[in-house]
Amino acid sequence: MKDYLVKVLAYDDQVRAYAVQTTETIDEARRRHNTWSTASAALGRTMTASVMLGAMLKGEDTITVKIDGGGPIGTLLVDANAKGEVRGYVTNPETHVDLNEHGNLDVQRAVGTNGMLTVSKDVGLQQPFVGQIPLVTGEIGEDFTSYLFNSEQVASAVGVGVLVNPDHTIQAAGGFIIQLMPGAEEEIITTIEERLKVIDPISSMVAKGMKPEQILEQILGIENMKVLERMPVQFQCQCSEERVTNAIVSLGSDEIQDMIQTDGQAEANCHFCNETFHFTKENLEELMESAV
Repeated sequence: MKDYLVKVLAYDDQVRAYAVQTTETIDEARRRHNTWSTASAALGRTMTASVMLGAMLKGEDTITVKIDGGGPIGTLLVDANAKGEVRGYVTNPETHVDLNEHGNLDVQRAVGTNGMLTVSKDVGLQQPFVGQIPLVTGEIGEDFTSYLFNSEQVASAVGVGVLVNPDHTIQAAGGFIIQLMPGAEEEIITTIEERLKVIDPISSMVAKGMKPEQILEQILGIENMKVLERMPVQFQCQCSEERVTNAIVSLGSDEIQDMIQTDGQAEANCHFCNETFHFTKENLEELMESAV
């Protein structure tokens, strides 16, 4: 099943909810960056939450999420947009830590808790909207819950999960965000809180083959839900050979001449997708002419 996201209203518009399957998307990130299991889980949870935040945007708006908790994994950086496209990377993809006391991947220890979660939204204004909170647990889901409540003043519950196979491939990944609208009835809040306590882990539900709609049914009840939209989700980078070429031309002829004399070639690597663009001496000479 291809990855996709669903947007839902529930309880007569008193609750807004999102759920997403991201298995193929996270496995693509793992393949590109050669992440080990704990790094895959941390990056996958962050990308999953970010793609849901991106789905709250409109048009060409974009969002950038940065998590730096001081742990051995380093910095997590993720971009997402309103079209279900997401990309991301982690500073130290080959990070390994022992399993935690529950026998699970220890994302908290890898990410760390001595740092910040920063969300930057580009909505077409001169300056992006930036919200920042101290990390709560480093488990990612709870940190996004705290961000939405403290920075955007929206009472939310965020669940994200990644199940990694022994060979480091991604078996299942997905997430949900449940948000209470102003004035939501106390009885509804209590019902949702009780259901959140007893549902299976999100990665387990995805591994069982449950679709995003079915995941939300477990939390909200099928009789209370109204599906607004379904959106495909994928790993998508904005880099291209054309963009890199333009960047080299913008350096000017003197700088390009120095590249030719020093190395006789040039390479550019995109951090987000790990794609490498190679330029021969002949390529650079052509670009130098364009820069003159």
